[in-house]
Amino acid sequence: MRTTSTTGRLGRLTGLLFVISALAFAAAATLLTIAFDWPDILREPAEVVLQAFAAGGPGLVWLWFATAWAYGLLAVPVLLLPAALGLRSSPALQVATSVGAVSVLVSLIGFLRWVFVVPPLADSHATGDAQTQAAVEAAWTAQHQFGGALLGEHLGQLLVIGWSVTLSVIILRSGALPRWLGAAGIAASAIYLLNQGDILSTAVPGFPVWDLAGLIGSTAWGLWIAALGVTLLTRTAPGHSDTADEPAPASIPRTPTTGGPAHTGRRN
Repeated sequence: MRTTSTTGRLGRLTGLLFVISALAFAAAATLLTIAFDWPDILREPAEVVLQAFAAGGPGLVWLWFATAWAYGLLAVPVLLLPAALGLRSSPALQVATSVGAVSVLVSLIGFLRWVFVVPPLADSHATGDAQTQAAVEAAWTAQHQFGGALLGEHLGQLLVIGWSVTLSVIILRSGALPRWLGAAGIAASAIYLLNQGDILSTAVPGFPVWDLAGLIGSTAWGLWIAALGVTLLTRTAPGHSDTADEPAPASIPRTPTTGGPAHTGRRN
């Protein structure tokens, strides 16, 4: 069927975009860790972060730009997924898709502040006197807590976890994809959720923190996104067969016998 064939092509495109997004972000994040000690440096004092950023020069700014849009690409397969699964009429998936797209948007804002907001702060801190540096450090902390901790980390992670869990439950209940993928999505999301302790501790001193939650949770979630993409790439669309796009052979009427009804040939 033409509709089935179209759904299959859309599924493969969606899967490919999930894989590309996961691999591109993993590569950019790895380079960012090497060049800037990200994400550990995010919890350092403002003076340390600004000095390290200024030392990174334009190359670090472009690395943040690449990291931001590697993650931003994720919005495209998230929006395509309901149609790729043939579940556009699912209210739960419709809501989850909107939540997932918003999560990418707020995370993108969090990443892009390193391109458009932090550079002038780092320059002012590097060239200013003690009073200017103190003012810049206060401005840095304010924007970091709002654009980073609140938007990029807290809301961005919570919303994408909500999308992941909802999608995983739909997979488990509908069987649209292998059920192990749904179980893995819930497990990865649960670990990733524990990273909220580290984020909340920036506003609530003494809040319980599991130091490995961010590393293990984000890695597990990224691998799950890649697995989702690979599964879509290799998935056979429902109702698809090797002859799905071939027309059925025409019926060949037989000459009726006397006193009996006409017989028609079977369609294979």
